[in-house]
Amino acid sequence: MEIEKAKAIIEAILFACGREVERKELMAALELSEEDLLAIIESMQQDYEAQNRGIEIIKVQDAFQLTTKKDFYEYIYPIFDKRSKPNLSNAALETLSIIAYNPKITRAEIESIRGVNSDGTMYKLLEYNLIENVGKADLPGKPSMYSVTKDFLRMFGITSLEELPELPKYKLDENRQIVIDDILEAPMPERDDVEQEEQETQKEHENQKEEIKENE
Repeated sequence: MEIEKAKAIIEAILFACGREVERKELMAALELSEEDLLAIIESMQQDYEAQNRGIEIIKVQDAFQLTTKKDFYEYIYPIFDKRSKPNLSNAALETLSIIAYNPKITRAEIESIRGVNSDGTMYKLLEYNLIENVGKADLPGKPSMYSVTKDFLRMFGITSLEELPELPKYKLDENRQIVIDDILEAPMPERDDVEQEEQETQKEHENQKEEIKENE
């Protein structure tokens, strides 16, 4: 198959699907080997970049998707979606980070790490489809386990969780206390601030449930 025709077919498939298309799906549709398919997609990505196009092909785990460039988000969002722009609090970002670095973690484990109730924050992250329930843990009570979603990967511009930056290394002093070797420049939020944000988020969720009941 001619390279340019293959490019046109791949573009048509990705555009029509409007979702991530698995590598094996594209290989089957075009009857191409994995090596040839990846070479063609890489060439398409370079073409889009060289032509300064408003779209790009991104890789999400073992799939590809045709998306608009994130540089143009501020122009697209007001037209595409009239809802208020999602806003992640420090508490939500903290919880999201814990889940990203600890796939298949339970809510109790998250709260043990954070030291505060995380119900409101978890509801918000589920609502934004940034985390998902991935099954039950083999623990008493069979608690649900959570991992981040592909929407999380797209939002933060990474292909897989392997691309997450390494956590700061630590060691224990003579009192068995953690000593951080690499300190992040950005200061962590104070625990009181995090608790306040958590309470506000939980209150907001409770108000939303009340509104739903009233509408019913």
